[in-house]
Amino acid sequence: MNHKHAPFIDPAAVTSYTANAPLKVPGLADLHRMVMLLLAEEAPGDAHILIVGAGGGMETRAMAEAQPAWRFTGVDPSPVMLDLARQTLSVFADRVDLIQGTIDRAPAGPFDGATCLLTLHHIDRDERLQTLKDIRRRLKPGAQLVIVEHSAPGADPERWMTRSVAFGDRTGLDWAKAAATARMMTERLPLLTPAQEEVLLRKAGFTDVEQYYAAFSFRGWIGTAG
Repeated sequence: MNHKHAPFIDPAAVTSYTANAPLKVPGLADLHRMVMLLLAEEAPGDAHILIVGAGGGMETRAMAEAQPAWRFTGVDPSPVMLDLARQTLSVFADRVDLIQGTIDRAPAGPFDGATCLLTLHHIDRDERLQTLKDIRRRLKPGAQLVIVEHSAPGADPERWMTRSVAFGDRTGLDWAKAAATARMMTERLPLLTPAQEEVLLRKAGFTDVEQYYAAFSFRGWIGTAG
């Protein structure tokens, strides 16, 4: 799998991840709770949840705290991000299995639900569709997939990305700096429009695709495994 933008092999970036992510993603803690609630609508009380892009462990920790009988299997290609996840999830280690690699390394399941947060926007479009198909194959019929990623709303995605960058920079408001960073991110990330995102989810075999989260360039969708 070709990740065009892979900062998660840089030890400094990894070390600061759990502190910086809540500053950069609007309402991250609330987002994690929304993800848990969306999965809980259909998942059983003892659900086994697949976490794609499990590095850091923040969403898994939030769900483990809220759902004491759920189990989790997570995959992530970054060994250093998985080390961070193990630290984050140390008190839940008996309910969490972490695997280095991409979705093809995940067990066949079937799982009761899945998440893929802040991961898909690093993956090329064709491989993104294959990733979604691979997730779908590992889900029970009727199970939910919940995703969040950067998208490209409107005719000027760079402007929306600039707003997201400015939101995350708590050292001061510098529009020129934010625009330069946003330009780099827009060039490097294979961003899709919201409509394209929904088409991919449907092509991968998900039904009832609906958007549940929007914050500047960030978008979140839920889909049901058909």
